[in-house]
This record gives sequence, C-alpha cells and structure tokens, in this order.
Amino acid sequence: MIKTKVLVIGSGPGGYTAAFRAADLGNEVTLIESHKTLGGVCLNVGCIPSKSLLHTAEVINEAKHANELGVTFKSPKIDIDGVRKNKEAIVNKLTGGIQALAKARKVKVISGYAKFLSKNQVSLDGTDEVIEFEQCIIATGSRVTKFPMFPFEDKRVMDSTDALMLDDIPKRMLVVGGGIIGLEMATIYDALGSEITMVELGNQIIPVADKDIVTPLFKKIKKTYANVFLNTKVTKMTAAKKGIKVQFEGKDAPESDIFDKVLVAVGRTPNGLLIDAEKAGVNIDKSGFIATNNQMKTNVDNIFAIGDIVGQPMLAHKATHEAKVAAEVISGKKTGFNALTIPSVAYTDPEVAWTGKTEKELIEAGVKFDKGVFPWAASGRSLSIGRSEGVSKALFDAESGKILGMGICGNHAGDLISEATLAIEMGCDMSDIALTIHAHPTLSETTAFAAEMAEGTITDLMPPRKKK
Repeated sequence: MIKTKVLVIGSGPGGYTAAFRAADLGNEVTLIESHKTLGGVCLNVGCIPSKSLLHTAEVINEAKHANELGVTFKSPKIDIDGVRKNKEAIVNKLTGGIQALAKARKVKVISGYAKFLSKNQVSLDGTDEVIEFEQCIIATGSRVTKFPMFPFEDKRVMDSTDALMLDDIPKRMLVVGGGIIGLEMATIYDALGSEITMVELGNQIIPVADKDIVTPLFKKIKKTYANVFLNTKVTKMTAAKKGIKVQFEGKDAPESDIFDKVLVAVGRTPNGLLIDAEKAGVNIDKSGFIATNNQMKTNVDNIFAIGDIVGQPMLAHKATHEAKVAAEVISGKKTGFNALTIPSVAYTDPEVAWTGKTEKELIEAGVKFDKGVFPWAASGRSLSIGRSEGVSKALFDAESGKILGMGICGNHAGDLISEATLAIEMGCDMSDIALTIHAHPTLSETTAFAAEMAEGTITDLMPPRKKK
C-alpha cells in the first residue's frame, strides 16, 4: 500500500496543475495517470496537436493566397510524414516538460487506471496495488462521445483522436458536427487537400455563439468546402467497399453520399461513471458529471473534482483555474472559483472567440443592452494583411454601460478576446475600453472601436444613430 497526503487522479491541464500547486504549498502529492505520458487529452490528442496542425494549415492557406499580394508560390508539396513528425515533436516536448516539472517538485507519478475503493483509498485496476490518501482531487476529464449507430469499428469512421493521427489525407471527407472540434479538424484536412462536406444538426455552425459572430467563418467555408448542410442529421452509416455510405435527412442534403472517411465530432462525455466514485460516496449524475461547490469540493469532504468532469464548458483553461482552487483549499487557503466569465475559442480560419454573455443569452434573459459592432473592413491592420472579413461586437448594460460580453471573428481572435475577458472581470464600462489608447494599426483596436460604436464616439466610421 502507498500512502499519500494528496492524491490527484488524471494528469491533464487540470490534474498536473493541481498536483504541482499542491506540492508547491508543501504537500506530499501522488499523481496517477492511465496513459503512458502525462498531459491528458489536451496535450496528447487534443488542444496541442490540433493547434500544431492548424498552424500548418495556416501556412498552406497563406501561401495559396499570396498571389493577391503580388507574391506567387508554387503549389506546396505536402510531406505527411513530416507534418506528423512536427506535431509529435511538439507534443513530446511539452509532455516531457511536465514529467520534468513533476520530478523537480517531487510529485510521485504512478501509471495505472485508478478506481475508488472508499473515501480514502483507490486501487489500480487490474493490480493489487492500493493508494491511501487524506485528500483527493478527481481530474479524470472526458472522452469522445460515440454513438452505436456509427460504425466506429471501421477505421474510415474517425473520432477527433483518430483524425489527429493523420494516417492519410482522404479525397472526400465528411465532418459530422459543426462545433469547434469539427470545424478545426475540417480546417486542417481542407488545407491538406481533402474535399470537405460538413453536416450540422442546428441552424448555424458553433450553435452556442451568436450567429453574426460566426457568419464570416460560415461564408468562407461555404465557398471553400464542397458542401455545408445545416438543419441536417445523419440517419445511417454503412461501411462499403468504395467508402462509407452516409444517409442524410435535411432540406438541402442529398438522400445519401459516399465518402472516403467520416469524422464524427458531436461532443464529449465526462468520465465520472468510470472510476467507481460511488464507492467513495461521491454523487455522480447519469451523464457522468460530479457536482462541486465553488471550492471544488464534492459532497464528500475530502474529495474534490475539477475540469471536464464537473461540467461545462469543457475547456483546459477552466480546469487549470479550478485546479489551483482545489489545491489551495486543501492547503488551508481561503479561496474559491468565482470567475465571471470563461472565454471560448474556435481556432478556425478565421478564428471565432467570445466571452461573457452572448447577445441571444441577454435577449432570452430580458436584459436591456447596448451593442457596438465594428466590421474589420474598416480596420487598417486587417486590410493590410488581406483579412477584412472579420467583425468585433461588444455588449454593454444599457443603464450602467458595464461590459457584459464580446464576440470576435477574425485573425487571432483567440488572442484578442483576453482584453474583453479582463474587462468583464474588472467591471469596465464602454468608456474604460474606448478611452484606453490602443496601438495603431493593430487588430486590438477593433475592441476599442466596438466600444466606440456602442458609445457613439467612433470617428473611423459613421456612428450609429441612437434610439430616442
């Protein structure tokens, strides 16, 4: 039996952050990971490898359109092995770095799949090894949602992990799901040469975002991809010799079509039901989520939970902040998770990012708000880089002028959204943003211009008429 003060189950961004913060605060820490490398889904088969491949896609696309700038390149020769090797090198560097940090902090790392025996013990599945702990942080994350109606036993039907392996570049590829993961993978395979068809059950891509913010991206992929079918569902998939035969149900979609490969990107499922947490007395809902309070405590006083397993949004940057809270509470610090907003980003081309409340959320809640929308076609910086399709939208409380939310579509939207996130946390109003001097010419100016549009002080465009 191994005894430890703090046990962390799962080494994703939340898990390793919790382990490292707890160790820095003087605790004896043991970290259990079921896979051979640390870093979880994000570093191994998620955020990091996908961003590596998205950068490759960006380089390809920029070279393709360079003739508009008076520079012509030959058609790129894609070495798929080289692309894969670069991706794996980045992943290995980061996972190796986490391993080194664990060693430097004297965090004991155990390889195995942990399952609870009681509120103070877990076992490693398939072994006799038992770990006894005083405090535990569950950070076991989520897995790809797989529906039995899809023939995943055929390698031509992929989930996001399969797609990131980049075994080959199919001639014709169907992406099921117009959310962030589906769109990012479509961006990669489109740049590498696949003919993309996308199908989305809802009436817009990225259904959780405002429609006007995703419209620039939608217009671009409608021109680039073979087909984008909204309000459409896949009713059946059949593995055939020539490919995967897919049947559709939707107004504009064909009755059926055949694709070389199909990527199913329809969400993720929390792993709460896979670790026998009920044996520790932890409450888990039927979906696999574990409820916590703002100190990340479960209903069992010495067991905490963080990350995907505690609920939406399933984002690495949410998990890391929850992780620090859990580690600090265990160490006796008075702290809690009280984020006013958590930003979301789709690393597509162009990128889509939003933070705070969306316009449709405010309308549904009956909140009166002012809106400022700045089209990037009026931005000197966006025009100079040949990317004028973007838009920045800021939402403010109608009475106080306090910022409520922001959405951006355009190059580096994911980097730009942090200013609005900080503004929400600081309780800024439109004047705080508009009167902050932004460097010119930059894309960050569009945040200030959106505030000026709402305020009516814009000079780079005609200010909108204020309603009486």
